[in-house]
Amino acid sequence: MLCKPCKFVFAAALLLAAPRLARAQDDKAYCSYVSEQALAQRNLLRTPTATAGFTQPETGLPMQLVAGATLGLSNVKKASLTMDVARKDCEAYKAMTGAQLDIQYALPSLEKEALLNRLTLIERASQSLDALIDQTSRMLEAQNATRLMLFTLQTTKIKLDADRADTRAKLNAIYVPALSDQPLKALVAQKQSSEDGEQRALAKLARQNNWDVFLTVGVHQQVNPVNYGAQPYGEVSITYNLAGRSIDKHLDRTADAHDQWKKVQENDVVRQMQVLHQQLLDSAAAQQAKLESVQKESNQIEKDLQLVSAPDTSAAFDFHNQLAATQLLLQIETADASFRIERLRDYLAKNY
Repeated sequence: MLCKPCKFVFAAALLLAAPRLARAQDDKAYCSYVSEQALAQRNLLRTPTATAGFTQPETGLPMQLVAGATLGLSNVKKASLTMDVARKDCEAYKAMTGAQLDIQYALPSLEKEALLNRLTLIERASQSLDALIDQTSRMLEAQNATRLMLFTLQTTKIKLDADRADTRAKLNAIYVPALSDQPLKALVAQKQSSEDGEQRALAKLARQNNWDVFLTVGVHQQVNPVNYGAQPYGEVSITYNLAGRSIDKHLDRTADAHDQWKKVQENDVVRQMQVLHQQLLDSAAAQQAKLESVQKESNQIEKDLQLVSAPDTSAAFDFHNQLAATQLLLQIETADASFRIERLRDYLAKNY
């Protein structure tokens, strides 16, 4: 039997492992898909083509039966290059999906951290408020406080409980898969490098279409009359595309043009990374403005608390409790904004 804490840790480990496993399965499935396609194309390219038919070399000569096999040396080269393209495609897909996930879930991940921290802040404030409520309840029993004083604290308690429930609801609504430990800039650079490698592998494969050397071997047999036995024959033919050099120049430019396109493509990770950067800066600025506003209110509350630090009347004690309850709420907002700003700045420093 597992202890309750052990069960909780085990369940948390399963929750963390599930998204990571799903992502690994996605990468594996895609790589298997492109690999099987490449293997089929490789076998097609490197296997000789069998031919058979009838031919009549010249008018008046007997018809012949011809059978043989033809192999293109360019196709043999294409077979290995096709597998290389498949490997590069797999690497590019892994790098692309990894970068896309980190960009897509960067803000939800930061929000989830902030909400978890807020729950901790609410719990601490709730404990402090419980102490005030307990003290006021004892004074009420001793008839040194009114029920209105206690109601004020209980109202604040209701607000804290509502805040806790709302925070938990927001937290449960956020899904964040397993993200990479590498900085986002490294993931994007890796994605660009992988795509560049894939494009250059495709260009190298396309260059093989500019030339070929065909080797053909077989036998021919005179059909009617059958006077001679089967005779072997062989043939070598060479082809070359006269526009090969021009084609190669354009293929060289293809990879560079692809890189430039990806930098401005609206739904590519490079552009998305720039958009995320601005979103993070705007979020940090908004939290900084909130923090400054809350701090001003907290400073004023602190000054008022100093005036009634040792309340000697029921009215002063009531005012002190109201200020203390308000201060607890403001402390949550101050600490929450400070945490968010710190995490946003840390993320920007690490990933940009």
